[in-house]
Amino acid sequence: MGYNEADTRAKLIDPTIHSIGWTENLIRREVTAGTIEIINGRPKRKNGRTDYLLCLSVKNGIPLAVAVLEAKKEDEHCTVGLEQAKEYAQKMNVPFVFATNGHMFVEYDYFNEKVSKELPLDKFPKPEFIKKAYEKGKGLNFEGEKTKALFVSYRGGQSERRYYQDAAIRAALEKIASNKKDWNRVLLSLATGSGKTRIAVQMLHKLEQSGQLKRALFVCDRNELRRQGYGSLFSAFGDDAVEFSKSKKWQNARLVVATYQSLGLDEDGDEGYFLKTFKKNYFSHIIIDECHRSAWNKWSIVLTNNSDAVQIGLTATPRKISGEKSNEKNKDEEISKNNIKYFGEPVYEYPYIRGWEDGYLAACEIVKRKADIDDEWLTKDELVERGVYDAKTGKPMLLSDVKEVYTKNDFDKKLIMPDRRMAMCKDLLKQFEKTGGVKQKTIIFCVNDKHAEDVAIELNNLYKERGLSKCEKFAFKFTAKTFSIGSSDETQEALLANMRALKNSHFIATTVDLLSTGVDIPRIQNIVFFAYVKSPITFYQMVGRGTRIHEASDKYMFRVYDYTDATRLFGKEFITKPRSTPSKPSDKESTQKIAKVYGFKVAIQNEGTFILMRDKMTGKEKPVTLEEYKEKLAETLISEAENIELLREMWISRDDRKHLIEALPGGEQGAKLLRKLLNLEDCDLFDIFAEVGFGVAPKTRTDRVLAFDYKNKKWLKSLPDDAESVVKSLAKQFEVNGIEELESSNVFDIGEVRRAGGIKSLSRIGTDVAGIVTEIKMRLLEA
Repeated sequence: MGYNEADTRAKLIDPTIHSIGWTENLIRREVTAGTIEIINGRPKRKNGRTDYLLCLSVKNGIPLAVAVLEAKKEDEHCTVGLEQAKEYAQKMNVPFVFATNGHMFVEYDYFNEKVSKELPLDKFPKPEFIKKAYEKGKGLNFEGEKTKALFVSYRGGQSERRYYQDAAIRAALEKIASNKKDWNRVLLSLATGSGKTRIAVQMLHKLEQSGQLKRALFVCDRNELRRQGYGSLFSAFGDDAVEFSKSKKWQNARLVVATYQSLGLDEDGDEGYFLKTFKKNYFSHIIIDECHRSAWNKWSIVLTNNSDAVQIGLTATPRKISGEKSNEKNKDEEISKNNIKYFGEPVYEYPYIRGWEDGYLAACEIVKRKADIDDEWLTKDELVERGVYDAKTGKPMLLSDVKEVYTKNDFDKKLIMPDRRMAMCKDLLKQFEKTGGVKQKTIIFCVNDKHAEDVAIELNNLYKERGLSKCEKFAFKFTAKTFSIGSSDETQEALLANMRALKNSHFIATTVDLLSTGVDIPRIQNIVFFAYVKSPITFYQMVGRGTRIHEASDKYMFRVYDYTDATRLFGKEFITKPRSTPSKPSDKESTQKIAKVYGFKVAIQNEGTFILMRDKMTGKEKPVTLEEYKEKLAETLISEAENIELLREMWISRDDRKHLIEALPGGEQGAKLLRKLLNLEDCDLFDIFAEVGFGVAPKTRTDRVLAFDYKNKKWLKSLPDDAESVVKSLAKQFEVNGIEELESSNVFDIGEVRRAGGIKSLSRIGTDVAGIVTEIKMRLLEA
């Protein structure tokens, strides 16, 4: 039997490639966050996947990643796992992929998109060869001034970034340093919660340290985004960063943080102030936060007046315009709105589904509900018969004021039905009660300001009716109109602070779109759709409010309660039609009264519970029911392990277990989310897979440890007394965190194991310690 992966790397691969020139300083280990287990009531983050990257060291001793090195077991073909390694290379933003079993290797080159023939490992390419191929493929020169930023260390050291943040920064700096025609236009697309502002800060730091940054503008469209951006930039650059306003002195600052509105570029503003204040090409670098925004008609002057600047767009949802038609007058507007056309394809993408699989973003459970009345078309005759009133005056509406037909898209916009609203609010609180109680931090997306107000009132009334403990503000409205007319007794900042805080108030915010983007509230547990949503961009921005992990409050997942089928938009392209000049509404449309009608009996239907899976064809996330996921999981399990005995053998081998999990739909994160939703968190994943794939009833970790003692009495008694105690104490560690607990490097340092005699007593058996641990694992997993 050949070496396992770890031994193949240590004893065969490392010595060979070291002799070729790949010394230890040119090999970097990138470890993802890993999944989080709740053990004894406390969260514990497991080690994530480790990828080995080959690097170049050209300047300052700073390693630049250029290749993934995938090691396989000695007795496997070297091509095994190459496809998976290619996916890792994309994640890491490296162009070369090598897979080897310690004897032979193959290479995949993203520049040529070809797989090499199998070659002996001693023919592995030298660093100098890879350096030249990298320079040629990327269209850059390591001796050039613009490549210096690639070799500037991170502010705070390498630990101050995650692997995908490093990949995104390298991708941006590579394009800036390249000889491409559009070298100064860069688009980065990363999921909400992945740290786009942190990326911007580190990128500006590298550009500044390499002497390329003269003056930079960080521009956004909301005050909350400006505050967040300024706080991060000030912590890195101190007084060199300043928030722009007409009353502040900003002329000596190297980094200006501004909203378009503060630059005089609001919808009613005049470009004159901006052009007078900032001469042409005043900024050397511009970072546009949330660059997917569609209202660029006044804002594109920031880019066109700084055409020589490096322009970096940050977004979670890069917009494309379909059916685009633009004349010269609207050319700048249309080009700017079309992110892809203006910036080019994103140089790096990190979607939500990858962030979840990596353990950096919260898992998502989708609970779909529906008001039965949403399937109906309500006719004028039906409404008149029930009694239809003017929503503002309360007076009966004339027949001429009532539309012929109202559909679900009219609800709460042109037709208010209090019965429907009450039914949805009651149902929502019932759902909350199933998952820990009604006091959960929640954002509800509503149709308009009035709807948001009505929903908040309804929820507060329902809370009072439950006779629960006094709550200062259970539900509250948070809309642009709230603050524009001064109808709130708290400022926007105070409401957000209270929503973020751990206090007995401010649990549910009802909003339209003010909380849809740019607001960081990590504690959010639920996103609720009471409004019908058509735009995938808007939808993803809304869902993004829940994707952040918040370890302080043990928040590792969030729920989407979908009453309007909004989650159908998961995985859709971010495409919108070009904005056309709206036609002037007819007199009838402009005076259309909002109808209100009572007397409907509304039932809320259960539309199922879903989780997200990566679609193999598109690479995007898509909702699937728990049953669909279990079917796909079973199908993969049976193809990888033909029977329960083979599954058991694979599970006790660290390498085989890792490859099995990686092959499963949703990977380890998907399996653990399924375990949570099935209320089987006290089981090892082995038992989840045994049930799903082979119909074997699951056993808890505790049950398996108890069974280990009585099922193996004869074997245990055959051991020396002190060794028997050690074996039992080792088996008991399975109860803590399953099979991986026995593979921990410090398992023999655990107090219980050490007191039983530890590794010294175990060694008296005469068998190697690793063999004994393997035997314990096998016996624990026996039925």
